[in-house]
Amino acid sequence: MNQNPVAHLVTIDYIVMAVYFAVVLGIGFALRRTARTTTDFFLSGRSLPPWVTGLAFLSANLGAQEVIGMGASGAKYGIATSHFYWVGAIPAMVFVALFMMPFYYGSRARSVPEYLKLRFDEKTRTLNAASFAVMTIFSSGISMYAMGKLFHLLLGWSFDVSVWVSAGIVLAYVFAGGLTSAIYNEVLQFFMIAFGFAPLVWIGLRSVGGWGGLTQRLATAATSRGLPEGSLTHAWQGMTNAATNPIGVEWFGLVAGLGFVLSFGYWCTDFLVVQRAMAADSMTAARRTPLIAAVPKMLFPFLVILPGMVALAMSVGSGTPVIPPKLDASGAPLMDAAGRAVLDFDLATPMLLIRLFPDGMLGLGLTALLASFMSGMAGNVTAFNTVWTYDIYQSHIRKGASDEHYLWMGRAATVGGVILSIAAAYVAGAFNNIMDLLQLVFAFVNAPLFATFALGMFWRRSTGHGAFLGLLSGTLGAAIHHGLTLPIGATPGVKGGYLGSLHTYPSELAQTFWTAIAAFTTCCVVTVVVSLATRPRPDEELRGLVYALTPKPKDESRGLGRPATFAAIVLVLTLALNLIFR
Repeated sequence: MNQNPVAHLVTIDYIVMAVYFAVVLGIGFALRRTARTTTDFFLSGRSLPPWVTGLAFLSANLGAQEVIGMGASGAKYGIATSHFYWVGAIPAMVFVALFMMPFYYGSRARSVPEYLKLRFDEKTRTLNAASFAVMTIFSSGISMYAMGKLFHLLLGWSFDVSVWVSAGIVLAYVFAGGLTSAIYNEVLQFFMIAFGFAPLVWIGLRSVGGWGGLTQRLATAATSRGLPEGSLTHAWQGMTNAATNPIGVEWFGLVAGLGFVLSFGYWCTDFLVVQRAMAADSMTAARRTPLIAAVPKMLFPFLVILPGMVALAMSVGSGTPVIPPKLDASGAPLMDAAGRAVLDFDLATPMLLIRLFPDGMLGLGLTALLASFMSGMAGNVTAFNTVWTYDIYQSHIRKGASDEHYLWMGRAATVGGVILSIAAAYVAGAFNNIMDLLQLVFAFVNAPLFATFALGMFWRRSTGHGAFLGLLSGTLGAAIHHGLTLPIGATPGVKGGYLGSLHTYPSELAQTFWTAIAAFTTCCVVTVVVSLATRPRPDEELRGLVYALTPKPKDESRGLGRPATFAAIVLVLTLALNLIFR
């Protein structure tokens, strides 16, 4: 136990948390009877309505790395963090709804790696399954690290106990009810996060004098970093030069690295979110799922980024800053090259919550953070157990077993995934912003994978040999670029430079965006070259798997019910937000 916790919760706070835990576990055990087959356990029997899968599609991504990580990025990069939504999410969500869900849902593949087997071959599927399994473990570990750190700070629990207890709650309800339990809890967690953070934003803005007061304080913070005054409150200001904006990347690196490679690589190929759409009850419902999720997604910057910006504003010129410094192993504040304390941005949102919320509301806010943790971790665990069981265990270890055996293995994989995630949680402590680490993992895994999918779906000439070698080469290209570069002020190690330092980037995100570009480009080039040198599959084997050889889905719905109309409205609203905060 930490004898000096920051928060001193009262009985009502603990009651709020206890009720939430009871409801979450109750949902899991109430739905355990619905998970009698592997299709029930891994895909919810493909029976859920689109509003449920849509909110789960969003909430599975709304883990601790988003709620805490985006708050951290809001404090570190300002309103430019909104690019992760308005550039780095919405366009890709529209694309997967209109163009890619017909392949996923129509092929009846049980997972994204299984689609790769149908389109290419077994070795491509296995490579993707292995890399995806590793990625989900790291992503889940990041959520666990964030919550363990939060429990230690707020409640005085040791980090180790916090991680194990929190993981046990997620394990219990996923083990019992499978994907259906995870999805319905994700819907509950979505509303908990929304209701928990809306008051925080309102109180926070009032505390700094509204948007005008926030802008004035952040102008001071920007100039102290050598940036233009409005760079923390204008998303596109200074994007013509990497040195004149807080992210440290020019507009091309942002649009190509985040808006195209990382964004499309995540939303279009990551089974974590695709699995939710595949649980829908029809093709039309599956296509609507990402579009329904896109509506609240475009508004979430105001819930998760603004708290970090407010925390930074309240730290400017304050004797008791909201954001504390990051400490080294001896407990002393870490200092950057300029002699300034390195702020622990991951604590921006939690510390603001403690500073502004009274008793009772503090319990609600803390429960919202817990909800974000369980949402993100449950999403990763359900994706991991599906890919492990179908694409690794059933394909290579135990073929031809009964459905009951694979259901048992799915539950065993749930336990194994949680244990491995606990180990990954300890790696996340090397970063002062967990979102930076998460984007780096995506650059290694999702960036080359998106190149493989894009070529596979829209170029019938691509072959299994090309896809396999392209994936390998893309990941290797990411490793080489990352190993030859470093963010400014970093030392060689997990942040790069392990092969030597040929170039220094202004920030971790700038390095990650270009790592993603290197991975995507390498994968494209190698896949094309090898595919042209190898024999393609005949067209009759690719029907339903390649865009040009697949009948276009017909939707009898009208108005907003039509995916194309819904998508157009979403894109127009997103463009308007970019213009308002440009």
